[in-house]
Amino acid sequence: MSRLVQKRSRKTGLPPGTAVHIGEKKSERTLIRLLHYDATQVVERELEGIEDGAGLRPGTGGVTWVHVTGVHDVALLDKLGRGFGLHPLVVEDIANTDQRPKLEDYGDYAYVVLKTMQDGSTGQETRIEQLSLILGADFVLSFEESEPTAFEAVRARIRDNRVGIRARGADYLAYSLLDSVVDNYFLAIESFGNRVEVLQQDLISRSSRRTEGTLHGLRSEMVLLRKSVWPLRDVIGTLERGGSRLFREETWVYLRDVYDHVIHMVDTLEAMHEMLTYMLDLYLLNATNRLNEIIKVLTIIATIFSPPMLIASIYGMNFRFMPELGWPWGYGLALGLMTVSTAGMLLFFRRRKWI
Repeated sequence: MSRLVQKRSRKTGLPPGTAVHIGEKKSERTLIRLLHYDATQVVERELEGIEDGAGLRPGTGGVTWVHVTGVHDVALLDKLGRGFGLHPLVVEDIANTDQRPKLEDYGDYAYVVLKTMQDGSTGQETRIEQLSLILGADFVLSFEESEPTAFEAVRARIRDNRVGIRARGADYLAYSLLDSVVDNYFLAIESFGNRVEVLQQDLISRSSRRTEGTLHGLRSEMVLLRKSVWPLRDVIGTLERGGSRLFREETWVYLRDVYDHVIHMVDTLEAMHEMLTYMLDLYLLNATNRLNEIIKVLTIIATIFSPPMLIASIYGMNFRFMPELGWPWGYGLALGLMTVSTAGMLLFFRRRKWI
């Protein structure tokens, strides 16, 4: 199936803040989940669409979480942006799935872009998609590209009020979403590491064109993983140091834990990157050795048969006066010389341990 991909060139000439979907359309329809909770109750709804984003604005008390799956519906994003008072540049960035992880503080709300990962345990590549989070004083907006959502565990935690999450503020909900995304990183990177180990065993035991393709595929995937994790270190580091006033001081300790996890993943990815670089060098070395072995065999064959070819070429000349042509045993003598010379070359190569 061909993928519908929108390029950045579609935005050429448009005014700043014009929302245009950039990237692959990964969801056929846009799904909106509204969840409002406080210490005593949870209200959860699934919406097919919205007439006015202002209708989703949080009321007095509690926390409102609006989760949108599918960012290709630009008209819906505009409605949400107007309803929650978002800057047009934020709406533009949400629709552009080619963003790098970043943090932008607009005073009344903070905008965080990061990448979600789904592990490739089935042998497929790690699926990397963009996630946009907007944290306000009493609301959180989240935008994913497609199902399945990465936040079912957080929803269950809110329904069951585990660790008293419903008594905490919107900043703790934003932390929980960040923590859930980072936890999925571990699963994806662990699966990626398993595939790297399998490839390493293949390289040691045997190398083939298929191995070469797998190696280059993993190196390309590694580039995407590093692009997703490295900038996130700066984003979480800024938040855990109090880079946004919307995160209260008591939440910083939780963000510090997420920051430690991200640092651990960065170190793991760097180790895997070094391993892949070594594996590429090993593959090239093996390929060079195989080529040398082939050239060596061909050279030995050509060298062994060069004396018989020399004898045959001499007696294949059409000169009239060649004394050996009249010898009764000339044919047998020529064959004998060929046999002796061939055996002598083989014996010489074996003594030198070339074969």
